[in-house]
Amino acid sequence: MLFFYTTNSILLFLPLINFKIMIQDFKATEYILESVKTGKQFEDQGWTLDAPGETEPTLVRAIYKNKQLNVKDNSFGIYKFADWLPVKKILKGSSAPVTYKSEGLAKYIGLENLYITFSGYWPEKGADFRTCSFKETEAYSVCARMDSEMKKTLVVASAGNTARAFARVCSDNSIPLLLCVPEDNLNALWFDEPIKDCVKLISTRSGSDYFDAIHLSNLACQIEGFIAEGGAKNVARRDGMGTTVLSAVTQIGRIPDYYFQAVGSGTGAIAAWEANLRFIEDGRFGKNKMKLMVSQNHPFIPIHDAWKADSRPMLPYDDSEARKHVEEIAAKVLSNRKPPYPIAGGLYDAMKDAGGDVLLATNKELHEAAGIFKQTERNDIHCAAAVAVATLINAFKTGKIEKDALVMLNITGGGEECFKKEHNLYYLKPAHVFEINPELEKVKEVLDKLF
Repeated sequence: MLFFYTTNSILLFLPLINFKIMIQDFKATEYILESVKTGKQFEDQGWTLDAPGETEPTLVRAIYKNKQLNVKDNSFGIYKFADWLPVKKILKGSSAPVTYKSEGLAKYIGLENLYITFSGYWPEKGADFRTCSFKETEAYSVCARMDSEMKKTLVVASAGNTARAFARVCSDNSIPLLLCVPEDNLNALWFDEPIKDCVKLISTRSGSDYFDAIHLSNLACQIEGFIAEGGAKNVARRDGMGTTVLSAVTQIGRIPDYYFQAVGSGTGAIAAWEANLRFIEDGRFGKNKMKLMVSQNHPFIPIHDAWKADSRPMLPYDDSEARKHVEEIAAKVLSNRKPPYPIAGGLYDAMKDAGGDVLLATNKELHEAAGIFKQTERNDIHCAAAVAVATLINAFKTGKIEKDALVMLNITGGGEECFKKEHNLYYLKPAHVFEINPELEKVKEVLDKLF
C-alpha cells in the first residue's frame, strides 16, 4: 500500500512586510511521486529526483492528495497554493504571481480576452518579487521542499535570474547554497540587501555559457556535502513555476485556450502543462488543454529546430556556434543547450499532448515589444518576457490565434527599472572564476577552502 508523504507540522512566524500575515500551523503537503514513463508510484524519500529502478530517462511527477485546489489567503505568498506544492514548511519573503485582464496591450493587439500573469515587481498590482523574476516561484518551492535534516549545500547552475532568486531566498532563510554562473552573466546578480555568507558563488570564465555553468555544477555535486538542486527533475521547481497557471486559472475561472511564454529550458511550459492536467482532474475549471505557444530568441533556437523537425532528440549543435549565438541574443537567460525536451514527460511530450508551437523573436522585435508593453501596461519587462510579447503580437497578426480566444501571457520578469530606482543595489562577486571544463580536483580544492 502507498502512503502520502508528510512530515510533522511546522510553525513559522513571517515578518510583517506591507501585508497581513496569518500565523498558524502549517502542515506539510501530502503527496506521492509517479514516474511519467511507467506510471509507477512511490514515496518521496526527501529529495527524490529520479524514478527508482528505472533506466529510461523520465521525469517524476507529484500526485497530490488534494485533487481540488484550495487557495489560501494572500498573506501566505506563494504558499497560498501549497495544496499543489511539494513543501514541508513556509519560508519568509515570498510573493505569488498576479493575474489581471489586460486592457492596453489587449487593445493594441486586438485580443478580447488577454490575461497577463505577472511575476516581478509591481506593488500597485500586488506583485512583490524582490528579484523581479518568476524564478522566485522555483526557489521558494525547492527550498521549502528541503528537509532540515539534509545537512548538505544546495548547488544551483544558472544563466542569471535563477541564481538571483535562489541567492535571495537562501540568504533570507539561512540555507547553504553554491551558485554556478557564467562570468558574462554576473551583472544579473544584484540585490537590495547584501547576501549572507551562507551563499557562495563560483563562475566559468568570460566566453562560457549556461551549459558550462551546468558542467561546473555537476562537478561540484560529485564532492561530498553538496547536492544538486535537480533542475527540471525536481518536482518542487516545476510545481513552483506552475503557480503562474494556478494564479491565472483561479483568477479567470477557467483554463485558458493559449499559453504564451519564452523558454530556455522549457521547464516553465512543462509545469504549465502539468498544472493544466491537475485542473482538469479538479473538475471545476474546464477540460481543455492550453496550447503551449513557447518562444525563443533568434538565433539561439535549439528547441525551435527540434520541434520543427518533429524530432524528440535535440539536433546537433556545435559548441562554438552555440556560444556565438548566446553572445548574440539579448535574452541570455534563454540559452539552455540541453533542455528537458526529449525526456519522458518533457517539453516534447507536453507539446505533443497539449498542442502548440515554437515561435521566434529577434532582438529588434523583443525590444520593440518591451516598449509596447511599457507604453500599454505601464511597467517594464525583462527581455525574455518581451520575447513572449513579441511572438504573441506576431501570432495574432498571422492568424495563429483567434480574436476572442482566452490567452494567458506569462510575463516571467519585470518591474526591474522601478525596483532599482527605489533601492540601493549590492552585487554578489564570485569567490573563484574557473576555466571552461575545469578538472574535478581543482573544483574540490576551491570548494574545500570556501566551505
